[in-house]
Amino acid sequence: MNILFKALNDATRREILELLKEKDLTAGEIADHFNISKPSISHHLDLLKQAGLVESLKQGQFITYSLNTSVVDEILKWVIQLKSR
Repeated sequence: MNILFKALNDATRREILELLKEKDLTAGEIADHFNISKPSISHHLDLLKQAGLVESLKQGQFITYSLNTSVVDEILKWVIQLKSR
């Protein structure tokens, strides 16, 4: 769970998740929303993948990223259980 919170502890990564909430996007489409290098975006996407927050699908030469809501569901369940104690 540490990697999950590390992934969420960055404003750029949280903004990427907000973008993916709307629709699936390629890395290039995600990069177009930011004023940082494409390798930096790739690094952010890699951390989000490691945390299980995003999934990727290679389609030809492009990789499309999508939000993995099952991890978010698990986080919410954990927080609710923590609060109910």
